Amino acid sequence: MNFLVYLGIIILLPLYAQFKVKSTYNKYSKVRSTSGMTGAQVARLILDHNGLQDVKVVETQGVLSDHYNPVTKIVALSSQNYHEASVAGTAVAAHEVGHAIQDKEAYAFLRFRHRLAPVAGITSNASWFFIMAGLIFSSMNSLLGIGIIMMAVGVVFQVVTLPVEFNASSRAMTQIVELGIIRNEEEKHAKKVLSAAAMTYVAATAVAVLELLRLLTIFLNRD
Repeated sequence: MNFLVYLGIIILLPLYAQFKVKSTYNKYSKVRSTSGMTGAQVARLILDHNGLQDVKVVETQGVLSDHYNPVTKIVALSSQNYHEASVAGTAVAAHEVGHAIQDKEAYAFLRFRHRLAPVAGITSNASWFFIMAGLIFSSMNSLLGIGIIMMAVGVVFQVVTLPVEFNASSRAMTQIVELGIIRNEEEKHAKKVLSAAAMTYVAATAVAVLELLRLLTIFLNRD
């Protein structure tokens, strides 16, 4: 692959994904949901409907900082989504609850990602020490190989994240439609919010895979 094309992909793709999610979120965070339910109320309703009364819904600081913690059993929603009744907030809250439902049902990819997370965090950070040493000193190609293996663990983590996120969004749409939380055009708008959010994970994974393949090519082409 031409280096300029490669550079363009790893720089522009993540930037486009971030722009898409922010612009889509900003647009539909201004569209009030017909249910009039805040993100916190949406999350609580879906959790209770699925027998997850033990999972707490709390407010967290930041923008689009929403997440589910499988250790503490907490759905954390950013302030705007927690307090306001918008299509975007409904979609995001339902998505995070989708992770809680995955946790309850022992969804395989979520379990695997959770177990892999601490290992991937360590190897991803440490891998660049070996990679840079291997790239600078061509006689130490084995260090590059070690770095690539360590980096691959992080790439696997990102790849496994994709089905986790897509599945959570699918569960979210099912819940908010079946419970009548969204109606008519809102369903299409909620899907746009979730699709834009998923694009950030796709972009990050694509960049990680490309970088891994580039380094692997360098490693294999060395004498």
